[in-house]
Amino acid sequence: MKITIIGVICSNPKSFAVTLLCDPMDASKDIGLSLAVNFSEKSITRNAQIAGKWGREEKNIPYFPFTAGDTFKMELLCEHQQIRVLLDGRQLCYFTHRVQPLHLVTALQISGDIKLTKVA
Repeated sequence: MKITIIGVICSNPKSFAVTLLCDPMDASKDIGLSLAVNFSEKSITRNAQIAGKWGREEKNIPYFPFTAGDTFKMELLCEHQQIRVLLDGRQLCYFTHRVQPLHLVTALQISGDIKLTKVA
């Protein structure tokens, strides 16, 4: 499975987040992936929430790819063991699945300082 997000970074961004939820109506349910982009820290934090508890944050990235005003294409590739995150065709990071079974993850939420042009 692949999720493609195409958008434009706002002119004075603080942050944005891409979240894969198990229940979009109840935020206390498990979260398969929370990918949070922070512009002041130039960080991309990944984490999951299981049984109401957040796990260990992952922040390692080879580069910070986002710039105010630029367009981007983010792809989330769901593989057997992990989600690979590609940005403009280049691998940015990955996140090993923590929510099991994986079919419990059913919703996508995108918020923050971006303007979406396509989600597929």
